[in-house]
Amino acid sequence: MTPQENRLALTKDLLSRAAQRLRLRFGFRLWDGSEIEPVDGASPLRIEIADEGVLASLVRRPSLDTFVRLHVEGRLVWTGGTLFDLAALRPAGKVGRLLRSIGLWRLARAFWTLWRTPRLPKMAQGVGDEAGRRHGDAATNKANIAHHYDVSNDFYKLFLDPEMVYTCAYFQPDFHDDLERAQRDKLDMICRKLRLQPGDRLLDIGCGWGALICYAAQAYGVKALGVTLSEEQAELARKKIAARGLEEQVEVRLVDYNDLEAGSFDKIASIGMFEHVGIDNHPKYFRAVYRLLKPGGLYLHHAITRPARGTDRQFRRMRSEYRAIVRYIFPGGELDHIGMSVANLERARMEVHDVEGWRMHYARTTRLWHDALHARRVEADTLVGAQTTRMWLLYLAGCSLGFERGALQLFQTLASRRSKGHLPVPASRADLYRTISD
Repeated sequence: MTPQENRLALTKDLLSRAAQRLRLRFGFRLWDGSEIEPVDGASPLRIEIADEGVLASLVRRPSLDTFVRLHVEGRLVWTGGTLFDLAALRPAGKVGRLLRSIGLWRLARAFWTLWRTPRLPKMAQGVGDEAGRRHGDAATNKANIAHHYDVSNDFYKLFLDPEMVYTCAYFQPDFHDDLERAQRDKLDMICRKLRLQPGDRLLDIGCGWGALICYAAQAYGVKALGVTLSEEQAELARKKIAARGLEEQVEVRLVDYNDLEAGSFDKIASIGMFEHVGIDNHPKYFRAVYRLLKPGGLYLHHAITRPARGTDRQFRRMRSEYRAIVRYIFPGGELDHIGMSVANLERARMEVHDVEGWRMHYARTTRLWHDALHARRVEADTLVGAQTTRMWLLYLAGCSLGFERGALQLFQTLASRRSKGHLPVPASRADLYRTISD
């Protein structure tokens, strides 16, 4: 038996025993075309292993980063289902205990044999988690934003709603499947939380493709400025403004928010932009918001967070899933916890009026994005290439599962410039929770 035949036989034996001992409900398809059937043969889900170097890579460097690169390369993929199906079919129990059930001697023999297979992932490891990506200077911020948002406007159109809203939607009164309606309801909720009035000057920090500023101008009569560092977003947003005849009310600038004039805005929204700022730059960011707001002005802070840990030092250690997203999708990105957000707002002389958790709304949003992209993956492959498509499907599914399980959270926090006496919000929230779409 040749070494290659020996490794194939060992792989088949190992996976067959794993299927039986772990009662796996999904199967495997190996590089020679052979299959290991699931114990419960009803599931069509198969994990496809394209070459013998796949398992060798996982043995030599057993990390999520290795898994991501193997998957994006197309060497470790699944057919007959999605990552959601794979997560639902995973065996229950602790990994160590499950592996011991296969047999320590057999595992040790497989480990030694596969270790000598000299094939590792070919794709370069991401660098988005390097410290230099979090400096907060304009040039670094622009490069980070371009990496994520300048993929292709046509690519984002494949899975976003018609208004191109790339932040958490708001589903009410129940979780439904109409993403366009949920995003419209979210835009309206933002406007009502900010108590927008005709003639108000609104700033949208990180305005994306201009959905909020256009909606606020049309529905609430405000004058709106959106700022972004993405050239592709700015170009499409300006076309949208012109097509709707909103040039007198709405403007988009390709500029850093730090360069704007102080005390210029009645209301400010930051919707899904704060994740790019970096924790060390948060105090500077909130001081800028305070500086840009007029006295009595309202600020809506909409951002992803993570649950707090025992200490802030422990909190800043990136878990493998979080690090993978930053490395490959959101270079320079960092998430705080809601306590840190509130504390930094107060340190910047802001008064917090309301904090609302939208975690399951983002789990639903990212699931709908994933499903829409998955349904049009052939078009996506043509636009941006199969590797980018696989990366984004993995990212969207991983985010949805992260929100569903509580590893990721989303909060909307309403605050104002601190002042004595009269508050710029009503006595209750009653006006916010009527049925928006009616």
